[in-house]
Amino acid sequence: MKKSILFSAILLVGALQAQAQQDDAVKVDSLSEVVVTANRINLPFKENSRTTNIITSSHIKNSAAVNVADLLQQVAGVDIRRRGTGGSQADLYIRGGGFDQTLLLIDGVKMDDAQTGHHTMNAALPLEVIERIEIIKGPAARVFGQNAFTGAINIITKKSLNNSVSLNVEAGSFGQLNGSVTAGVDKENSSHIIHVGRVTSEGYRNNSDYDNGNYFLKSTFNKNAQPIVMTATFLERNYGAENFYTTNPTFNEYEETQNSLLAFSTTFKKNNLKIQPRIYWKRNQDLFLLRRNDPSFFRNMHISNKIGIETNASYASKLGITGFGVELSKIYLRSNNLGNRNRFMSNVFLEHRFSIADNRLDITPGVALTYFSDFKFRAFPGLDIGYNLTNNFKVYGNIGYTYRIPTYTDLFYNDPVTSGNANLEPEEAFAQELGLKYTTPKVNASIAVFNRDADNLIDYIRNDVSEDVFVATNITEVNTKGLELDAAYNFLFKDFTQTLSVGYAFLDDNILDQNEELSRYSLNTLKHQYTTRLSTQLFKNVRQNIIYKYAERTTGQTYNVWDASLAIKVKQAEFTITASNIFDADYIESGFVPMPPSNVLFGLRYNFK
Repeated sequence: MKKSILFSAILLVGALQAQAQQDDAVKVDSLSEVVVTANRINLPFKENSRTTNIITSSHIKNSAAVNVADLLQQVAGVDIRRRGTGGSQADLYIRGGGFDQTLLLIDGVKMDDAQTGHHTMNAALPLEVIERIEIIKGPAARVFGQNAFTGAINIITKKSLNNSVSLNVEAGSFGQLNGSVTAGVDKENSSHIIHVGRVTSEGYRNNSDYDNGNYFLKSTFNKNAQPIVMTATFLERNYGAENFYTTNPTFNEYEETQNSLLAFSTTFKKNNLKIQPRIYWKRNQDLFLLRRNDPSFFRNMHISNKIGIETNASYASKLGITGFGVELSKIYLRSNNLGNRNRFMSNVFLEHRFSIADNRLDITPGVALTYFSDFKFRAFPGLDIGYNLTNNFKVYGNIGYTYRIPTYTDLFYNDPVTSGNANLEPEEAFAQELGLKYTTPKVNASIAVFNRDADNLIDYIRNDVSEDVFVATNITEVNTKGLELDAAYNFLFKDFTQTLSVGYAFLDDNILDQNEELSRYSLNTLKHQYTTRLSTQLFKNVRQNIIYKYAERTTGQTYNVWDASLAIKVKQAEFTITASNIFDADYIESGFVPMPPSNVLFGLRYNFK
């Protein structure tokens, strides 16, 4: 690992020295121009006083990733633990938090699921319709509400594809066969984006096959007057789940999930006031069989529905920018294991950004007030402070309280080895952070240190090693601290833009002091994480990308994974080769499931005009 970090550092320094005089010639997605929309006060990336990563459209194209789960693995501080491939089953962690503690949003719509955070990534969209991804690290409850315990990820979809049709076909190892059609239609007073796709595989090990469907529709109506945006998604995952949750050799686990969203939104602007109302319906369905061919042996069926309405607004005055919002939602759960449940939630958000000292210093206090019908009132105050040392160099810090109520799985789930606990208390934490960031069209770099003191974290504990049943329990105080470093450099070589990016994250907590032999889920934290991406172009229509990922987990497991891709463009066609785990690393990200050996995927994309 040390050699890899040193090699990347040498490449980065060498590129900086060789290309120091070519700043104006480089053409890339400039983060300084990206407006972060993941909160009510929309700000350019360089003015934001939080640790925020932006995955731009060019980054997505050059990532050698085929889905969002693979893409997020390239971000330091984000831990994607996969049990399945093809986006079938992946858990999302930020800064060592649990999979229930990170919030996923689609164009600002919260995709949390009251049943379990295991389904968070089921809502992730196909890469073809994504414009960018905003990753907000640290406590974000005062901005988004209770599920943003350790951070939030907002997937921003494309606004328009003009009048175009794109056909994509892929085939590769393990019987992979994928196909999709993405179309854009622009009319006089409306525009539409449509995506239909299927991702299939025979599997790389016993009972690891999958057949996943992706359906997406985004329409803008009345765009010449008061535009109304409709977003509709339907994502289904059908997959063999061998050893996803057990090691019993007689089981042959299987799972089917469906995740859908229907949302309508618009934006009113008048002078310095902007109001964005939204109404949405989110549905998740989960069918699990312990024995694939014997549904009567053990079968779980959960269906959750969330109906919400919210209004977010901002007002600019001489005193700064005020952001405020109100959200009301109702959750319904129907389950043969968890029972029939419902919950009403209301959220009120308020924050104000003061800019003083000739706009060099910004101070943003804020608070979220939340009511849960089964956990009563909660408040999440926080404060962000930033100071511009120069036009491109900023120091910032933030503090905040964050909170998560138990999922219905935490409260009520029961099987032969797991027991819920209806008496659980909500998780709470107080977090602090200090960071520096430097932003120019060529160079983006940031470093941040953070600390989180948490109470009542929920884990599954057994009283003695001789017991088989793990019971959901609030464990005592846990301290988590860490460091994150990100840097990206864009430079010219042979008149083409090249990109080198590196990231490193260190995390340390005392959760294992609770007694690791008695805990079921607290192990496997990503202690050291290093990533690098080199995206190069030497010829007009040929581009290649190399991605390296290193991980060291608290279990002692370390692994190095190399991925690469090659894209050759010939007129309206593009041929791609994507190679994953090139050197055949043997590793496990979650549970008992080994990740796939080296594999390759061949693709053809044709754009009709």
